[in-house]
Amino acid sequence: MVFILLALASQLPGWWATWQLRRHNRPRPDLPGGGGEFAAWLLKRHGLTEQVRVEAHDGPDHYDPVTRTVRLSRAYYATPSLTALAVAAHEVAHAHQHLTGDEAFLERMTLIERARWLHRLAGGALLAAPVLTVLAHTPVAAALSFTAGFIAMGVPVLIHLRTFTVEWDASFNRALPWLVETGRFDAADRRALKRILRACAWTYAAQSLASLFNLWRWLSPARR
Repeated sequence: MVFILLALASQLPGWWATWQLRRHNRPRPDLPGGGGEFAAWLLKRHGLTEQVRVEAHDGPDHYDPVTRTVRLSRAYYATPSLTALAVAAHEVAHAHQHLTGDEAFLERMTLIERARWLHRLAGGALLAAPVLTVLAHTPVAAALSFTAGFIAMGVPVLIHLRTFTVEWDASFNRALPWLVETGRFDAADRRALKRILRACAWTYAAQSLASLFNLWRWLSPARR
């Protein structure tokens, strides 16, 4: 029963976020353009046009700090909807965090880079553990395997927990004020925009919960 409740808890935020994004993605003829056009306008407004570019692609929406690119899914890039504009503002907010030296954003970048190194180390240890078990016949190999697995499962938890504060800042300290400042949205629209931006942030909260659930499931046999 506990297993089922934890599984549901790890999935519900993601389902809710997806529903909110789809719910408000209806084209609006009163909006001047899609997410791509709005992202470009925001970049120009904040003096980031020469440093950051916007492009449509077939994957998920995100800001790539390596190439300094705001990438929007094709569903949002050309669609004049509340969801498209809110998502565009959210991703531009990440570019703004990056290029204004936001401490939390830069810390997350460092954590992700260290996580890549730890994952490679953990993967090598997991591959080596069975060989060491055969050759050494000692519990050291089992301990090595457990430690490597714990790193592989635990590091994503830390990243997603740190990511949530960065996402919340992008949604509510940057993107929402930018959207309100345009003067295009009435009270009902502003409430919808808050729900959409909350969904953007909760997408990462859902990943945090899913990572915690995977870690708990992986540790369950060790507790018996």
